[in-house]
Amino acid sequence: MSQTTVLITGANRGLGLGVAKRFLALPNHTVIAPVRRPEHETSKALVNLPKGEGSSIIVPTATYDATSEEDAFSVVKELVDKHDIKHLDIVLANAGGGLIYPSVLDVTRKDIADHMELNVYSVVTLYQATHALLKKSTSGKATFAIMGSSAGSLARQPPVPNAAYGAAKCTLPWYALRISSEDEWLNSYVLDPGFVQTEGGNSAAKTFGMEEAPTTVDESTEGLFNVISTATKEKFGGKVVLYTGEVQAY
Repeated sequence: MSQTTVLITGANRGLGLGVAKRFLALPNHTVIAPVRRPEHETSKALVNLPKGEGSSIIVPTATYDATSEEDAFSVVKELVDKHDIKHLDIVLANAGGGLIYPSVLDVTRKDIADHMELNVYSVVTLYQATHALLKKSTSGKATFAIMGSSAGSLARQPPVPNAAYGAAKCTLPWYALRISSEDEWLNSYVLDPGFVQTEGGNSAAKTFGMEEAPTTVDESTEGLFNVISTATKEKFGGKVVLYTGEVQAY
């Protein structure tokens, strides 16, 4: 049976970790987990995750910082040169996040630029770095999925201050649509994980006066895994998809 190769950035915690666990538990899957700090305990612990028959995980020694223009290319070079990776079937651009949540009146240009670099520029660079390996996928379902957020929605925008993170996430559907249009062989779409009880999600929830985010990590990641596993370009290409599988108005 052929090996399915899945690359997930930021897979040492939160949503990335939840999705990585599910793919790794399947037989004949190679999960690649580029992280910002490969030497961190959460990164080292990835090799101990339960594995399906014939499955394995690779944690590259090359660092992956989403704000770096070079790191994604360094990771791919290591995968090819050191780990003999010849193709990628699925790439999940998961690394990103919100740092502050200002109003439009209070946000600075630097705040906006920092969030664009972390959440948008990183996605474009990861796509460019993995493009050649994705094109070599023989699955017929090569996928470049992007982790989005309802914070960036125009139709469903939460009524809270979010003029840096939300504005950055709003840009991602444009890139997913363009990628899906420019590469007819590649399925690219944006995933909306919901408002999830990750460290960042609960921190944001408290900022907005909530005790915690409403959606559990397990519920969200199970849904995300199901969407990625069953997605077709005809159904989801260039669209925004909630973790439940519903296509969302953006």
